[in-house]
Amino acid sequence: MNRQMDKDKLVATFSIVAANPETGEVGVAVQSKFLAVGSVVPWAKANVGAVATQSWANTAYGPEGLEFLEKGLSPDEVIDKLIADDPGRSLRQVAVVNADGEASAFTGHECYDWAGHKIGKHHSCQGNILVSEKTVSEMSRAFEESEGPLAERLLIAISAAQHAGGDSRGKQSAAVYVLQDGAGYGGYNDVKVDLRVDDHPEPIEELQRLYELHKMYAAPSEEKIAIEENVLETVVEQLVKADLLESVDHSSYDEEVKEALKTFVLRENFDDHWSEEALIDEAVLEYLKKQ
Repeated sequence: MNRQMDKDKLVATFSIVAANPETGEVGVAVQSKFLAVGSVVPWAKANVGAVATQSWANTAYGPEGLEFLEKGLSPDEVIDKLIADDPGRSLRQVAVVNADGEASAFTGHECYDWAGHKIGKHHSCQGNILVSEKTVSEMSRAFEESEGPLAERLLIAISAAQHAGGDSRGKQSAAVYVLQDGAGYGGYNDVKVDLRVDDHPEPIEELQRLYELHKMYAAPSEEKIAIEENVLETVVEQLVKADLLESVDHSSYDEEVKEALKTFVLRENFDDHWSEEALIDEAVLEYLKKQ
């Protein structure tokens, strides 16, 4: 095999696997000069852990690694199992974190420079064909210094990694994948965040933009605003503009206004933001104002 000719087939990338034992979140964020890297690298399962497989990625590492974690093996033991009988292990890079935040990683000795990993509190950062080791160390530092939901911390981490040098070949795709028990749409599954940018000149920035949209649609504000006085006036005016109400002549949040607002909320896919009470989510109100 001509390794130089096949270099473009590598999943040359940087990634972070992490967990928040307090919230039960587990996940992966990744960026690469590789088309649709989110379809290859990240794997996770709620209450179990997460796996990142890259650099001549063996995608079997994902489901097998999660299965080993679920059986009670430690991340170190999982990696030992994954690479034990793999003839391509010298070109592999893999990281594993369990739901308790224990992490482990492996970088094969034939991975292209710069290649390596750094394990920190509740996470592991790794990469190959990077500008320098600083990409990984800055990714780890940024994660440890950040706060908030796991997805936001993962995005902060890979953004810091990119600013520190990133993939020496450039940028193309990125992804963030976070699971939490019952956190999926409607509470029917565990997928809290699953966003991908498959081909873009600034994939991390685009991923961050999508995440902000995701928060608006899928993450209702903790506090809602009472639909009265000036808020009621604004809601009614905007619903008239949207052809959902016939007249602005509404002095209270009556049934007609409520049904018009509900139509708007569901039409715009703000399902999780709807309240049967005389309340409106701040994000929905701001969105309505822009119509």
